[in-house]
Amino acid sequence: MAFDQLSDRLQMALRRMTGKARLTEKDIEEMMREVRLSLLEADVNFKVVKSFTKEVKEKALDEKIIKGLNPGQQVIKIVHDELKNLLGGDTAEYAVKSDALTTVMLTGLQGSGKTTTAGKLALYMRKKHAVKPLLVALDVYRPAAIEQLVTLGQQLDIPVFEQGIDAKPELIAKAAIAYAKAHGHTFVIFDTAGRLHIDEAMMDELTRIKNTVNPDEIFLVLDAMTGQDAVSVADHFHGSLSVTGSIITKLDGDTRGGAALSLRHVTGVPIKFMGLGEKLDALEVFHPERMAGRILGMGDMMTLIDKVTDNVDEDDMMTLMEKMSSGKFNYNDFLKQLKMIKRMGSLGGLMKLIPGMNKVTKNATIDDKQIVYVEAMIQSMTTHERKDPALVKRSSSRRRRIAQGSGRRVAEVNRLIDNLDQQVQTFKRMSTMDPSQIDPKNPMKNIPAQAPNKRKKGKGKNRGGFRF
Repeated sequence: MAFDQLSDRLQMALRRMTGKARLTEKDIEEMMREVRLSLLEADVNFKVVKSFTKEVKEKALDEKIIKGLNPGQQVIKIVHDELKNLLGGDTAEYAVKSDALTTVMLTGLQGSGKTTTAGKLALYMRKKHAVKPLLVALDVYRPAAIEQLVTLGQQLDIPVFEQGIDAKPELIAKAAIAYAKAHGHTFVIFDTAGRLHIDEAMMDELTRIKNTVNPDEIFLVLDAMTGQDAVSVADHFHGSLSVTGSIITKLDGDTRGGAALSLRHVTGVPIKFMGLGEKLDALEVFHPERMAGRILGMGDMMTLIDKVTDNVDEDDMMTLMEKMSSGKFNYNDFLKQLKMIKRMGSLGGLMKLIPGMNKVTKNATIDDKQIVYVEAMIQSMTTHERKDPALVKRSSSRRRRIAQGSGRRVAEVNRLIDNLDQQVQTFKRMSTMDPSQIDPKNPMKNIPAQAPNKRKKGKGKNRGGFRF
C-alpha cells in the first residue's frame, strides 16, 4: 500500500516510546525528529510536516502526559488523532439524492484514471445506494477514451451516453441530462477530458460543462503516484471549479502517500473516495480515522467488517460455522470459504486490516497464488474425497494422485489436510470460550493456540506455505 514505508518508520519511532515508564523532553524531541524525517521521505508537503510536528510536540509535552501512566500509549494516541485531522478529520459526505437526479462531474489530468474511476463509482453507487447510473462520455478529443467507457459500461451492465467526437462537450452533457430524465436514471457521471498538464482551454471547457450541468459533486481524480504535484494540481482545479472532493487512485501501489497526507491541509479539498486496485469493485469511501489506524499499524476492523458484510452471504457463513463446530466441515466447504476470501480482495490487504497482523505480513510471504494452488488440489479430488476428508487423510496413494493431478507436491497436500483440521479444531475451541475472556483491545489474543503440527515439513523453497 502507498503508506507502507511511512507506516514502518512511524511505528518504529513510536515503538521506542511504548516501553518507557516516564518520558523526558529529550525522548519526545528524538521521536519528533524521526516523525519529521518519516513524513518528509513520504513526500508530505514541508509546511504540513512543520504544522503536524508542532501540534504533536506541544500536546506530547503536556505535563500530565509526561508524568502520567502509560505515557507512550498517550503519545501514540496524540499522533493518531493528529494524523486523522491531517487526513480530513471526519469522513466527508458525498451527494446521493433519494428523490431527484444526482449529477457528478469527474475532472483531472490525462492518465489520472478518470474513466476507470467513472466505472468504479457507478458500480459503487448502484451497489450501495441502489441508484440507476448513467455514464456520459465527454472526452471528445480521444476516441479511445469513449471506447473505454463504453466497454466498461458493457462489463458493468451500465448504459453509456455518447455522441462521438464532433459535438461540443457541454451540449453532450445537456443532452445526457434530458436522456437520463427520460429513461429513469437517477445518478449521472460525466467523464470529462483531461490534458497532460493544466491549460486555459481545458479549464474554460470544464467551466462551461459545470455551468451547463450544475453538478451536485465535482470530483478531482488524482493519481497517488504523482506525489506533491497532485497538491498543486488540486490547487489549480479547486481555484477554477470549486471542487467538492477528490478521489485518490492507485493508493494500493508502491507510492509514498504524501499527496493524500498533504491534500486536505494545503487545498481544503476533502478526500471522499480512494482506489485500491485495478478491479472495478476496488473503490472505498475514504475514512480519515481508519486510514490513520492503518498507517500506525492498528489495523482497520471496521473496513474488514464492511468487506465481509458486502461480500459474504450471512446464511452461507452461518452454514460454514455450524459445520465447523460440528466437525462436518469438508473440502467443498473449504472451497466455498476460499471463494468468499477472494471476493474480499487480496490476502495481504485483508491481513493488514486485522490489528497486530501487520507484523506478520512483513515477516511472511503472502501470495494470492496460494489460493489458486489450494483450489487446484481440491478440484483434483473425487466427489467422495471432497465430502469425506478422512479418505484423503488415511491414504498416501490418494494424496500422491491429488498432488500429481494438481501439479503440486505431496507436502502441499499434507499441509492442506493440516489446515482443514486446524481450522475445525480452532473454531471448536473458540466456540467454547467464555465471553469474559475476550480482550477487545487485542482480538488476536482471543484465538486459542493451535495444536502443534506433528507432520514433517516438506522440502523445497515453498516449505511452510501459507495457512488459511
